[in-house]
Amino acid sequence: MYYSKRNQEPPVQEQTEIWECTVKECKGWMRKDFSYDSQQKCPLCKNEMRAEKRLIDKIPRNPHRR
Repeated sequence: MYYSKRNQEPPVQEQTEIWECTVKECKGWMRKDFSYDSQQKCPLCKNEMRAEKRLIDKIPRNPHRR
């Protein structure tokens, strides 16, 4: 069978809080929702990260998870 992506709606984007690497050449970042620490180290280069906001795809929350 042939499945077309043309009929799919574009993903909903929202302003999301993230951690972003402070090193200009590094592209490391992660959602704040997926971290437990108040200060993060970059998983790629191990440098400090800072809090930022970015317009990214929304991830639906699972109502059954705690």
